[in-house]
Amino acid sequence: MLKHADAFAVFDRSGDLLPGGEEGLYYQGTRFLSHLVLLVDDRRPLLLSSTVKEDNALLVVDLTNPDYLSDGVIARPRDTVHVFRCSFLWKGVCYNSLRVHNYDLRPLEVSLELFFGADFADVFEVRGAKRERRGAQLDPEVESRSVRLKYRGLDRTVRGARIEFEPAPQRVTGSRALFRDAILPQGERSYLFTVSCEVDGRAAAPRSFEVALEEAAEELRADVARDAAIYTSNEQFNDWVNRSTADLRMMVTRTDAGPYPYAGVPWFSTEFGRDGIITALEYLWVNPELARGVLRYLAATQATQTIPEQDAEPGKILHEVRRGEMAVLGEIPFGRYYGSVDATPLFVILAGAYYERTADRPLIESIWPNIERALEWVAERGDVDGDGFVEYARRSPKGLSVQGWKD
Repeated sequence: MLKHADAFAVFDRSGDLLPGGEEGLYYQGTRFLSHLVLLVDDRRPLLLSSTVKEDNALLVVDLTNPDYLSDGVIARPRDTVHVFRCSFLWKGVCYNSLRVHNYDLRPLEVSLELFFGADFADVFEVRGAKRERRGAQLDPEVESRSVRLKYRGLDRTVRGARIEFEPAPQRVTGSRALFRDAILPQGERSYLFTVSCEVDGRAAAPRSFEVALEEAAEELRADVARDAAIYTSNEQFNDWVNRSTADLRMMVTRTDAGPYPYAGVPWFSTEFGRDGIITALEYLWVNPELARGVLRYLAATQATQTIPEQDAEPGKILHEVRRGEMAVLGEIPFGRYYGSVDATPLFVILAGAYYERTADRPLIESIWPNIERALEWVAERGDVDGDGFVEYARRSPKGLSVQGWKD
């Protein structure tokens, strides 16, 4: 599993996306690629090893060919062709590299086929929600080096997956790309392809594989440098800390307000109020910049009016944000949803803890009206019966019936 910013991908161990399940490339609440399968000489290669690097940035897979039979005789023994496969995400683009090595003592003609497809399912559909209607799948746009798969949603947004190949395939259709090359003994061939997630034609322009990988690595190095360095005499403890911080860095997404820790991949890869606040509180001693981003984001999205469909009331702090088609259409209430009993008081607690840690008076002054509105909600709308306890009652018929921690 990989994640960067608003994109995440769920692969199988071979680096494929098998149709019919939960695997896929997701962006802003929509699955932009639901099918990606590699064949080597018309067969799925055998898996040798598969790992996500310790920094969570790169999926690395080693594959090889099975025995190929001709008239009952092994014409090409297994382990003759090695495929080294790498994938990573960067700014809404999935980068993929295939390096094919011939270990035979003779030249080999090797064919690689990529089968692909996109259902553009909302993440809630993938999780099991049933819809009465869906948008329209548009005809693929096929060129010599690229394919664009497109879908026009009921929200009138056109979402697309643009797949670009380097070098150009020998054959390309709206669902398949074929590469066939002769590889010398001990020789190699490399193939690159990117999948860009487009929304109404807008997408990050793909970089070269090496440039994008270096930019991703540089961002990770900068993130590490901003955190407090933690090291002890216990190597197992050090490994645990390094694993935990790497996992957290993967979840952090840069918003206009600053860094925000998303709640979790795959199904909660978005802003949650409670989760973001508690994560920022626990990480405050390591890097208060995370708490600053959470406070600014939640202040900017604080409810200003009563909207029953969103369980919103003036002063309440956000529970969850969703950006997919179903959220835009109101088929689910979570586009901007406020059904949380504890996010609002926790927001005030985080503001106090952040100030105690940093003495950042300008930030606290800038969000002071938000703090006052949050306290007003806690004292009045959050405690309707005046017993000193904060209660909740769902107003949205599609909202959460349980609005505490175990929602």
